[in-house]
Amino acid sequence: MEETLNNEILNSELNIVFRYLVKKGVPYLDAQDAVQETAFKYLKYADSIRSSKVRSWLIRVALNYYYDQCRKNKKYILNLEEEMVGTPQVEELPELIILAKERSAEITRKLTKLKPLYSELLLLKYESDLSYDEISQLLGISASSVKSNLFRARKSLLKSFEEAHYEG
Repeated sequence: MEETLNNEILNSELNIVFRYLVKKGVPYLDAQDAVQETAFKYLKYADSIRSSKVRSWLIRVALNYYYDQCRKNKKYILNLEEEMVGTPQVEELPELIILAKERSAEITRKLTKLKPLYSELLLLKYESDLSYDEISQLLGISASSVKSNLFRARKSLLKSFEEAHYEG
């Protein structure tokens, strides 16, 4: 019973890691490979991982695996334009689906124009739903630095949306 619960929690965390990788621009198949390798390493080293730090550990391992694979293959493919929008519900109107894709593409374009640290912080906080402490541990910076940089990132993103609104 307890093992089933642990497996469900691990599956949930791995799904979050997968969505984070795809949102970051990792190709779908590469993200699947990274998550599979991460799951294997988690099962292998589960005893030495603190339960409060599992998600940040999983994300770091998945990213490191992907970067290692890129180095081995001498390629870096971070195509943020290939945004995957969730499978639409049958009752949704085609206009709503198109608007959601356009909005998603616009956010992705705005994120790519931000400083890399800002876009990564925004994705970690709002897409992966990590706490300030988890982000600080993942990136190796202080929690106060995470907070102040996230504030600047939100402000910068908002400014780019306001500029686009006034231009249009």
